[in-house]
This record gives sequence, C-alpha cells and structure tokens, in this order.
Amino acid sequence: MTTETPRVSTGIDGADDVLHGGFVSNSSTLVRGSPGAGKTIFGLHFLAEGVAGGEDTLYINLGEPKEYLRQTAAAFDLDLDTVTFLDLSPSADQFRKSESYDLFSASEVEQPALIDTLRSEVESVSPDRVVVDPVTELKYLSSEEHQFRTQILSLLDLLKSEGATVLLTSQAAPSVADVDLQFLADAVINLDMKNGRRRLQVPKLRGSGSEQGPHTVTITGTGIHVWPRLAPADHGRDAPLGRLASGVDGLDGLINGGLTTGTVTFLSGPTGVGKTTLGLQFLTAAAREDRRAVLYSFEEVRKTMLTRADEIGIPAREMVEEGLLCIESIDPDELTVDEFTSQLQTHVTEGDMEVVMIDGVTGFARSLGGVEDDGTEQLVRIGRYLRNMGVTAIISNEVHQITGSFRATEQQLSHLADNIIALRHVEYDSELRKVIGVLKMRASDCTPTIQELMISEDGISVGEPLSGMRGILTGTPDWDDDG
Repeated sequence: MTTETPRVSTGIDGADDVLHGGFVSNSSTLVRGSPGAGKTIFGLHFLAEGVAGGEDTLYINLGEPKEYLRQTAAAFDLDLDTVTFLDLSPSADQFRKSESYDLFSASEVEQPALIDTLRSEVESVSPDRVVVDPVTELKYLSSEEHQFRTQILSLLDLLKSEGATVLLTSQAAPSVADVDLQFLADAVINLDMKNGRRRLQVPKLRGSGSEQGPHTVTITGTGIHVWPRLAPADHGRDAPLGRLASGVDGLDGLINGGLTTGTVTFLSGPTGVGKTTLGLQFLTAAAREDRRAVLYSFEEVRKTMLTRADEIGIPAREMVEEGLLCIESIDPDELTVDEFTSQLQTHVTEGDMEVVMIDGVTGFARSLGGVEDDGTEQLVRIGRYLRNMGVTAIISNEVHQITGSFRATEQQLSHLADNIIALRHVEYDSELRKVIGVLKMRASDCTPTIQELMISEDGISVGEPLSGMRGILTGTPDWDDDG
C-alpha cells in the first residue's frame, strides 16, 4: 500500500497541474529566473494561498522592501494582510550610516546576529509557508562558498523543523551562479523569457513527477497563469466508432459513407479550392445530427465565413444560433499555443465537442505564440489528443503550388493524418475547375477516383469520375492513350 505524498498548492492557476498537485509538503523549492520573469509574483501567490487557507506565513525579503511588495500584491488583488515580513532589504538609513549600499559586511554575517534574527522570527511565527526572496543575496553576505552552503542548509533545516514548505527565489544569470542552490533544494522551477514570452520548466522535483515543459506563463492584472503543455498520453476516453457523413452524396460515395469518427482528416489543396467550405459542410452536417462541433479559424473572420456559407446554402449560421456549432476566429498573437490547447481541451471536455476543425496549418503556425518551426510538433500533439478523446478532427492544409508536381502536404504532416482528401485546381478546356480525390483512408475503404468538385449557390456537389484523362493532380491534365 502506497501513501500519497501531501501537497501544498502554489496558488497559481495551472501550476499545480504541472507539479501534479502542487509543492511537496515540508519541502524546499528554488524558483529561478532572470529579472522580470515573475519570481517575486510567484512567491506572492504562494503566500496569498496560505493566507486564504488560514495558514501562518513568513516573507523573508532581502531585495525589495516590504511596502513595495505589499503594493505589488495589491495590484494583483492578492491578500497579504496576515503575512509576517522579516524585512532585511537595504534601506536609506543604512546607506547614510555606513556610506555603503551593503546591508552587512562579511564580518557581520560571521557573527550570530543574522542567524539569531532568523531563528527568533521563525520560532515566533512557526510558519506553514515561507518565501526567501532572493536567497542569492545571502551569498554576498558570506565570506566563502562553504559558509554560504552551511548557512542555507541550516536555514532550510530550521524551517523544515517547524513544518514549513519553503520557496526560495534566485536570480538566474551568468554573474550569479546558483548551482549549489539547485543541489540543496528539493525542487527547481525555471522561469525564463524567450522571444518576449515567459515559460516555465521543472527540471527537478524530488519524490514526484511533473509535466514536461516548457509551459507558457502569462502575467495579467490577476497575476500569474501557467498554461501546461498538452500531454496527449494523459488524456483518453472510450468513444463508439461511427461515421461522419458530409451530406453531399457524391462526396460520401468517395469516402465510403463518411469519415470514421475519432480520426484525423486533412483537407489538402491550394488557396481558393474550397477546403474551408468543405470542412464547414462536414461540421454543419454533424451539428444537424446533434453532434457539437467547433471550428478554429486562423485565416478568416467568423462573419465572412458565415456569409459565404449563406451564399451556397450551408446552414452554418442556423447551427451557430442553435449552439451546436461554434466558430472561433483567432487573431495573430492573440494566444500562445499552450493557451490555445487549453481552450481546445475546455471545448472538448466541458463543451462536449465531437468534431473539431483547425483552419488552417499555415495560419496556426504563424498566429500562435510559442509554435516552433512549422507547427508540426504541436499539431501532432493535438491530433493524438483528439484521437485519444474520440473526437473527429479536420485540418485544412494549404499547398502553395497551384499547378505542377503534386504534394499532399508541405509540412511533412501526412503521417499524422488518418485520412487525406486532396482538392486541386485544374485547367480544362480553357477553364479553371476544381477536382477532389481521396489519397488515404486508414480505417476504411474509399473510392480511388478523381472527380469534379463544384461549389455554387446550390451548394457543394461532386461530379462523375474524370475518365480518359491523366496528370489531373498536376493541374494540367491531358487525355490518356485511350481517351
């Protein structure tokens, strides 16, 4: 029989999920980061959570003065009214007296005054939670490394003997080495900034696991929010297999009656060929069968999409008004990829969405912050998550070549797709027409023919197979020998 390790909440939305429940009780955690990464605000959240739970809390501040910290907490609506501050930050009076900005000299640190002050305060408060911010300031007050390590170990032993869970902050910079602190702490959290975006990683969590990062961090008027990176293996549910028909007879004939539910389908083709319209047809057909659906658009606004649907007789607006279809237009830099996947999970788990469309791959990669390279890794994670949840996924993928050699995708994403439906412009008899064909259906048979795709005010229709022609997918077909 195993006993679950008691946990202490960080007080930060999303952080407890990354840490599998929060900090290990009666442990020490080192929060590292460059200036502005959010270390102090992290500590303020941690203590405010303790205040909300009626715990005794202690803030040992060696950097910012107490009044500044209280003002910062108030700006984020964090209650620190009952927090005890041991204010060891530099003051103007100390500067005038010593004519130096140093709070203590090495000789003063060697005296028991500071240790006695810390011990007296800790024993007086008997805190449940403690923040030491920043603990690296103590390094400047020590004559050498061994003394510093001894002092930190003694301080941690003292705090843990009182039953406290401790958060230490450290300035992570080449000029301030903190490798020794990383060894001494039970857990290490790294906060960093890359391309103007904050991230969190947990390289060490003694006695427990954590979610692999990096995870997005945002700081708003309400404080810090951590957006955990999507981990598909952590999610799953049983869902019955079925078919998702488009409601277009010719198209459903190509795909053997419909897409197998719980699979990932790519609609692949150049701009203007009808990928979004075809995807919207599938989503509307699902909504008409009371299957809730959501479309994430990275390239078109909702109003334009609904207007076009009206013009060709797709009742998308009606399904939106009935609450069965949701269309989300996402502007560039509006969300990070981790915020987007969090929204996606909410739609799936709380909104009961059974069909999800991402429109399209290029806009996804360019619009979301934190997407690496061409977005392949993130899309693979999303695809696996949706499969695990039994959700039918449709992804529109733009192929930039209008004519010439044919490629199913340009991001090497074909391995992610269970189904690939290719759409193509072709020049035929001095006219530009559209064709459609199924390149791949992993869970079902399909009709291996290329047929004309027509989109008009009467809706979507699929014509008869184009027989007697070759080179159709190049965009410039020719008659074959028999033709």
